[in-house]
Amino acid sequence: MGRLKVTMTDVKGETRTFDNVDEGLSLMEVAKAHGVEGIFGDCGGGCSCATCHVYVAAEWMKKVGQPDDIELDMLDMAAEPQANSRLSCQIKMSAELDGIEVTVAPSA
Repeated sequence: MGRLKVTMTDVKGETRTFDNVDEGLSLMEVAKAHGVEGIFGDCGGGCSCATCHVYVAAEWMKKVGQPDDIELDMLDMAAEPQANSRLSCQIKMSAELDGIEVTVAPSA
């Protein structure tokens, strides 16, 4: 497994970069492991709560791809959904996503 880089900006505007991320981990797992403010992951990654809502930086959207129908339903219930909204539990780290940048969405 490779060691990958993720940059996250939390709900308070603090940006942190993690450069020791294992391939296969979800962005939610990374955020929770590092105490990123605003990522709760109440459902544990089951795509059923929208408490891990993030905005993916524009240049990464093509690589991340669009949400499936189940994720879209959850995003409809999230606070302030945008075109670049995703649930971080549904984004698994891979070599293709090395260096990804996301911003935690407001929860209310």
